[in-house]
Amino acid sequence: MTDDNPNVYDIQLEDFEARVLEASHQRPVLVDFWADWCPPCIALAPILQTVILEQDGAIALAKLEVDEGENMKLAGRYQVRGFPTVILFRNGEEQARFTGAQTRSSIEIFIDSH
Repeated sequence: MTDDNPNVYDIQLEDFEARVLEASHQRPVLVDFWADWCPPCIALAPILQTVILEQDGAIALAKLEVDEGENMKLAGRYQVRGFPTVILFRNGEEQARFTGAQTRSSIEIFIDSH
């Protein structure tokens, strides 16, 4: 996951406000709180990316690696207790979340229902 695609990108604590909260006023943003030592996180990542890319820009996916720099502060702010946790933001506010690896159809249902 790189910043090459405007719909799937990495974020840090420093740009969370602009790239998630402010951006979610234009379109919903899913934030994937993940860690590289977490097997369910690694399993979920390509499924999430595929689902988001199929949405043709209707929703963004921001990837937050919790073990990088100050990023764990965001996990604390949003009371993330396990990884992966995916939070949907709309209009600067949390709308919904899920924790753990999910199937493609479960993610699609989650997005469609919110």
